[in-house]
Amino acid sequence: MPRTGAYTALAVVAWLLAACLLVQVFLAGMGVFDGPEQFETHRGFGYLFGWLTLVMLVIAAVGRLGRMLIGLSALTLVQFFLQSILILFREDQPAIAALHPVNGVLLLVVTIVIARLAMAGRRAAMSAKASASLAPAEAAS
Repeated sequence: MPRTGAYTALAVVAWLLAACLLVQVFLAGMGVFDGPEQFETHRGFGYLFGWLTLVMLVIAAVGRLGRMLIGLSALTLVQFFLQSILILFREDQPAIAALHPVNGVLLLVVTIVIARLAMAGRRAAMSAKASASLAPAEAAS
């Protein structure tokens, strides 16, 4: 049975998360170029939208959208959690803390992949639904 609603919801939330991640990059840039006090905005905004990763996982799991989308959604949750952990190493292990922006970029990439896969799943589900609705009409002919 096609799950167009779940695919649509996942795509919308994933694109929203991707937009928030891009804002995060801007806010980090403000911290670098405008002043370190701007990093507080970066930090606060990150905690504001982090729950979207959990929403994506719930949508993918409850919507039974397949192992790939459920797994990738779980990965974003883990990556987002790691963001807070990696930054804790800035004083003692700066090379580990330097993985914070790398993980952030990878988080954005995974989020975009989820959004694109969800959009493709939505199109496939809509096509299957249209084919199913045409089949009884053709059988009657």
